[in-house]
Amino acid sequence: MIRLTRWQLLRSLLAVLLIVISWAGIAAAQTGLTIRFFERETVPLLYIAPKQAQAAPGVLVAHGFSGSKQLMLGYGYVLARAGYAVMLWDFDGHGANPNPLGRFDGNALQKNLQVALRSLTEQPGVDASRLALLGHSMGGSAVLSAGVNDVDRFAATIAVSSAGGGITPQAPRSLQLQVGAWEGRLIPYAERSLAQAGGANSQFNQGKARELIVVPSVEHITILFNGASHQAALKWLDAAFDRQSTSHYVDRRMIWYFLHLVGWLLALSVIAPKFAASTSTNSQITDSQIKVPIAKVPIAKVPIARSAIGLIGSAIAAVGGLLLLNPLVQLQSLGGVQVGGAVGVWFLIAGLVWLVVLGRFPRPSVRTVGLGLAVFALLWIAFGLMAQFVWLQWWLILPRLKVWLPIAIACFPWFLASGIVQQDISTRSRFLWWFGQSLILIGGFILVISVVPKLGFMFLLLPLFPVLIGLLSFVEALLNEAWIYAIASALLFAWLLAAGFPLSAA
Repeated sequence: MIRLTRWQLLRSLLAVLLIVISWAGIAAAQTGLTIRFFERETVPLLYIAPKQAQAAPGVLVAHGFSGSKQLMLGYGYVLARAGYAVMLWDFDGHGANPNPLGRFDGNALQKNLQVALRSLTEQPGVDASRLALLGHSMGGSAVLSAGVNDVDRFAATIAVSSAGGGITPQAPRSLQLQVGAWEGRLIPYAERSLAQAGGANSQFNQGKARELIVVPSVEHITILFNGASHQAALKWLDAAFDRQSTSHYVDRRMIWYFLHLVGWLLALSVIAPKFAASTSTNSQITDSQIKVPIAKVPIAKVPIARSAIGLIGSAIAAVGGLLLLNPLVQLQSLGGVQVGGAVGVWFLIAGLVWLVVLGRFPRPSVRTVGLGLAVFALLWIAFGLMAQFVWLQWWLILPRLKVWLPIAIACFPWFLASGIVQQDISTRSRFLWWFGQSLILIGGFILVISVVPKLGFMFLLLPLFPVLIGLLSFVEALLNEAWIYAIASALLFAWLLAAGFPLSAA
């Protein structure tokens, strides 16, 4: 029987409270809306509209590379709350769409967009004569092309973190460009696109209105969760359709997602000491009725200099390895997933080099392997269960499940080395290792992008590294066991890669 101290009981109650509150917040965001998932011509679709909508303007909302319909839900909820009927979908190779992503020639994107358009106009309560487009990055390019090629069909087009060719002062109609203040070179590109489109003006009655919004304090991904971006899009559509929305809805689902994650980590902080106790005295064997605990074999301390040299050297070796492999294999589509396979190879090379430099390889036990799987299951729920309803297609379709375990195996050596250097160290040292690993990962992947430009979409991982490594370092601090940490971390990170990056043709 597990006994909890008063402090552990309080933490358990707080964890349950946070989890319940977070799910209540997600449910409240959906109140008053019609939300329907369905599929048409293998394209997964998500329809969001006010309940009992009548003659509602329709908006197609398109995600970017490595995105999904879930990533664009912030715009979906804000617009639906304001009276719009919104259709989101997964492009080929993305999210729950099983069709592999082909070349970026735009044909497949337009085909998917047309499926979404037909599905939107068939919905009851949608005014098919009043339609608009909104897209992010790759999806922004797709909606710009649609707005240019079918000028009379769409009353407004909004391109977020994107710009494109073919824009004129007449096409597309009522064009708004949005870009994050931290998106660097994209800002002057958007400014040139605005000039090409005829410059900023408010000629909505002629469909020639043009605007560039620079959203402060955001980059390519965080702009999607920014209230200023959502409201700017809503205001632009209201002006294009000559209507006045009265909704004051602000999308706070990321707050609920954060509370959900905190709640599960609090729960883990209560459970973890039981894990630690079970690994330090795994079982009892007796000899002449004398109990002898079978203790966890400790890992000999590795000198800090060797650990640091191994970390730095591993990144250099991984970059060199990808550079050597580049002319020999198709790195961009390696393993059936765009970019994600190359990320796995980077971690494999780096992890093996780091382990060799450390000169340590602790022996696993059945119990530590089992606990590693159990911790992964808990982290899978904490990190991903709500993500399905907030920002990520977390449930893996079969083609993605097939790439998950190979990527996890490739990533395992890195996380085992990371677990070895973090075992039995102080909180201050653990913080330094979090900072060092985050810095090396970001620097290493920037170096890869510079020498192998076709892997440029690796940049999408850069903002995630400090957060993810911090989360996993917290777990390691609770468990203090390299194998448990390595198994759980490799499986979780590989799941994230398999869920996020697009499927590619074999």
